[in-house]
Amino acid sequence: MKRTRFFKILIPDTRIYMIIISLFIIAMAYYNHIIAITGVFVLAYLIYYNLKISNIKREEWTRYIESLSSDIDSATKQAILNLPIPLTIVEFDGTITWYNSKFPEIVDKKDLLEKNIQDVIEEFNLRDVLQNKKDNINEINVNDRYYRVLYNIIKLSKDQDSNYIIMLYWIERTDYLVIRDKLEEEKTAIALVQVDNFDEVMQTTEEAARPMVIAEIDQRLTLWASKMNGLIRKYSTDKFIVVFENKYLSTLEHKKFEILDEIREINLGNKIPITLSIGIGLDGENPQQTGDFANAAKDLALGRGGDQTAVKKIDKISFYGGKTKAVEKRTKVKARVIAYALKQLIQQADSVFVMGHKNADLDALGSAMGIYRAAKNLNKEVFVVLGSSNPSIDVLYDKIIRNEQYNKAIISCEEAKTRIVDNSLLVVVDTHRPKFTECPDLLNMTENIVVIDHHRRGTEFIENTVLNYHETYVSSTCELVTEILFYMEDKINIQQIEAEALLAGISVDTKNFTFKTGVRTFEAASLLRRAGADTTIVKQLFQDDFETIIARAEIVKNAKIIKKTVAISVCNETKNIQLIAAQAADELLNIRGITVSFVLGKKDNDIIISGRSMGDVNVQVILEKLGGGGHLTVAGAQLEGYTLDEAKKQLVNAIEEYFEEGEE
Repeated sequence: MKRTRFFKILIPDTRIYMIIISLFIIAMAYYNHIIAITGVFVLAYLIYYNLKISNIKREEWTRYIESLSSDIDSATKQAILNLPIPLTIVEFDGTITWYNSKFPEIVDKKDLLEKNIQDVIEEFNLRDVLQNKKDNINEINVNDRYYRVLYNIIKLSKDQDSNYIIMLYWIERTDYLVIRDKLEEEKTAIALVQVDNFDEVMQTTEEAARPMVIAEIDQRLTLWASKMNGLIRKYSTDKFIVVFENKYLSTLEHKKFEILDEIREINLGNKIPITLSIGIGLDGENPQQTGDFANAAKDLALGRGGDQTAVKKIDKISFYGGKTKAVEKRTKVKARVIAYALKQLIQQADSVFVMGHKNADLDALGSAMGIYRAAKNLNKEVFVVLGSSNPSIDVLYDKIIRNEQYNKAIISCEEAKTRIVDNSLLVVVDTHRPKFTECPDLLNMTENIVVIDHHRRGTEFIENTVLNYHETYVSSTCELVTEILFYMEDKINIQQIEAEALLAGISVDTKNFTFKTGVRTFEAASLLRRAGADTTIVKQLFQDDFETIIARAEIVKNAKIIKKTVAISVCNETKNIQLIAAQAADELLNIRGITVSFVLGKKDNDIIISGRSMGDVNVQVILEKLGGGGHLTVAGAQLEGYTLDEAKKQLVNAIEEYFEEGEE
């Protein structure tokens, strides 16, 4: 406002001149009346002339503005009428009130006034315009052409609040989308293929038949690649690389990678089925990153037991297959190499810390005690990180605590964080997921991390380990640790309680040598028995109180059967819920005709699920859909923010989905 007044002062104004003249006339009247009267007449004429000129200029300016406005209105009308893109004006209810000449061309219809835009273009939804915060809607299909719809909501009258119209501009994007889709289809996908059990297959196949088996594997994989117009190269006796275009991936996913079944059906003298692990990488910024994705995906497939495909697209990972049991590897070469490497790492460390997963079971505690003994035999300071006991380990934990040599060795998470140093070695047993460990913070406090686990690998795992011993075919982590102890020294040097802890871990995970029990499992058990493990004492570690047995029986009694072979039950107990749910799931498999069982229970604000299988159904795949994991025959999940009924519905849906996928 001040700036405007300032400029008005600088602009010449005739009123100022008239006032100055008037002042001079008044002054002149004091000296000479005749000259003053003459000045009055001159002033009057000047005022008249000024008013006349001002009116003329005002009229000319008005005519100019009117003419300019008319020209602008005419130009605006012509611009809208001749707009090179389709334009439609609709009311809030979708009624078409006006359109330009281009719009009928894209819809291939005439006489569109008063018709509803959603009837003319079925894919268009006016609600998207009214509720969308953006100013456009992408990819509307009109007669096989694609348009982006830009829109503008205009208020026509200030007097009527409801007087609005919507202007729709139809910008064609067909050519862009065709090019985009073509580029997407032509993206390079890299598949790394590995025969899971090549050595075992060759060892169990007669020498004369081995070339035929190898040739059949090569031929089927070559035919598979040729169907995709892909490039396949064999770079090792059991490894292949396949490069193909992304457009074939959707077909492979739809058919659930039938090459897995085709390879498994090979029967040319081989005693055991042949299985593949396939890792596919896609959407990398360059071929190197795509190859890294493929390698990471293959490691995941192998870590989950093999006989499956993992597809990695940046952060998204999908799994296909994995419904067969992992084949036991009879060779112990890897166990010997791991034992030697772990021995070197322990010797180089200032101290050793061992931790399992939260709510530790006998396998986690037993394997931790085994690593404790390995470090002690090398004269290293070693600590077992365990926050507290729980019903599944109470008996063993009490026996360990009563032994003086272990009193100071078992420490809490908080104490471990004060003791660990940069050169400490952290050994994680019976889990590979960071969030599931007893003390996740320790993973960030040292770079020397070793993982020893037997669970099928999930999408979340501990990275940057110096040593990773991950074998899904074994019965338990205690079996792996027992073999490590054996290869570290010529003769196992182990305390009786430690041997019993390891044997208990093997027993609990194999359900007393019933599930996932191979030749090496019995060999490990015999080593522990020879080292002093008492099987009677191990049996006592599994004894339950009377209340637990009654609760378990109640769960079995209330079980419901779906799919003829799947039993689902709910545990209403709140005490020892995890232990009771797991035991009840095992108990349900003793019922004739039941091959799969699930037990749900509520712990604090979470719902826990224990799943068990006889081997025909992969409970890990089912519970992975709910965020869980585990093994083909033993798995679990934990749901937050659900009631028991809601969680049960989610579980049933996951089971239905699993069986539907298997029937495709």
